[in-house]
Amino acid sequence: MAAATSDSGSPRASQSRVTPARPAVTMPHMTPELKASIRILVVDDERSLRESCASVLQYEGYQVSLCSRGEEARETLKRNRFDIVLLDLYMEEVPGLRLLRVCLEAHPDTIVIIITGNPSVDSSLEVLRAGAWDYLPKPFSATHLQIMLGRAAHAVIVARESKMVRAEFEREHGNSELITVLGAAPAFRRAVDLARRVASTDASVFITGESGSGKELIAQFIHHHSRRSSRPLVAINCAALPEPLLESEMFGHCKGAFTGAVRDKPGLLEAANGGTLLLDELVEMSKPIQAKLLRVIQDGVVRRVGSESTDAVVNVRFIACTNRNPEEAVRAGTLREDLYYRLRVVPVHVPPLRDRPADIRLLAEYFLAHYWTRHRGATTPLPKFSDAAARALRARPWKGNVRELQNVVEHMVVLLEPDNIPALGDQPLDDGTTWVPPEVSTEDPYYAARDRLVAEFELHYLTQVITQAGGNMSRAARTAGVDRTTLYRLMERHGLHRKLLTSKDD
Repeated sequence: MAAATSDSGSPRASQSRVTPARPAVTMPHMTPELKASIRILVVDDERSLRESCASVLQYEGYQVSLCSRGEEARETLKRNRFDIVLLDLYMEEVPGLRLLRVCLEAHPDTIVIIITGNPSVDSSLEVLRAGAWDYLPKPFSATHLQIMLGRAAHAVIVARESKMVRAEFEREHGNSELITVLGAAPAFRRAVDLARRVASTDASVFITGESGSGKELIAQFIHHHSRRSSRPLVAINCAALPEPLLESEMFGHCKGAFTGAVRDKPGLLEAANGGTLLLDELVEMSKPIQAKLLRVIQDGVVRRVGSESTDAVVNVRFIACTNRNPEEAVRAGTLREDLYYRLRVVPVHVPPLRDRPADIRLLAEYFLAHYWTRHRGATTPLPKFSDAAARALRARPWKGNVRELQNVVEHMVVLLEPDNIPALGDQPLDDGTTWVPPEVSTEDPYYAARDRLVAEFELHYLTQVITQAGGNMSRAARTAGVDRTTLYRLMERHGLHRKLLTSKDD
């Protein structure tokens, strides 16, 4: 077994040598050829630790380079691309956080693991929010290092696979989105923009919002824009299962662990390996399971129910959701503080539908087109929302948010005839040749009112120019005087889709 490194508790504590040892469980699909393709840089000014880490990683079959000084590391990180960087937080010449930023600015896809001899909640959150993939507290054994680097290497392989899948999708479908996210309200677009920025990292995300506001959709959006998109997004509702069943579902169980356990069964953590695990209503999870989950988040090690040994090492990204206030749950003692802060590296709040009234008509039209085709057939003429109907929809409180609006529109489509639907009419919408600015309330702050006006103008203009071009994006871009990339980006910002726009005139 490996000899653990020593640590006096200070950032510059002297480290003993790390000796090679094989972990009990290795990551699947990591062939010698794949390991040999992964380039690792170890940056530490302690010679014994630096060389011991290199010895362990070279023994595992990785390509390993070393840096002993901060300035040397900075130039190396600027000039060369590495798949994984193992970086000491406390360097004498250049602070580790600065080197982390240099690395990610030059090569955003690099996985950076921070070594720290003085771990704390604050310092851990600081490095994770700065873009670190994970941190490795001293002292650590060779086995711990092997497991951590095995998970990181697996993430590198999954990222390569996802990049190839995305390239193939773009060749077949152009710049079409995998996940439809509709909405132009500034508060909602801020949530989507934040989700897009964090998607390219492996940072844990904590999504809050009322029931039905679209938290799971944002989670899907993050996953499908991540470097894990080729692997599954696995969701589990922590409020829907009793404690023993939730534990078994998440961690799996061994044969004979309880009555009815007739065979070994892997859990959802193993099913999500390489991908993302969505923890819906995390606040409802019991404290013992929270403690067991925290171990997986920190070490990636899964022990099934009834097992006395490690059953798997997993590489999973975590996204948590709740419709409650998680900080109140922490104060009440129902949610572990250490688990909360480990999962809340990036918080995303999804606004309720009542705070984005301008999106109600857009969403209602999307649901109408979708359910009309599903329940009435593609050949039946599609009715339109009248202006009066749109105003009536905007006047409702929508306590169930987007999910309630979706259900109301489907109810209308399924049960009522077009002539009898109170919120629908056969009259077309305005022809769109002129844009009438919405009323401006002086109760709104200046910038909020300005952003809302600009967003509504952009939405109207894009709808009109794409519809007139019959969905031909090159023609629409020439008419608008912008390149196609800009046009796609604007459409994405407002949740517009070419097929939906052109179907309105069919």
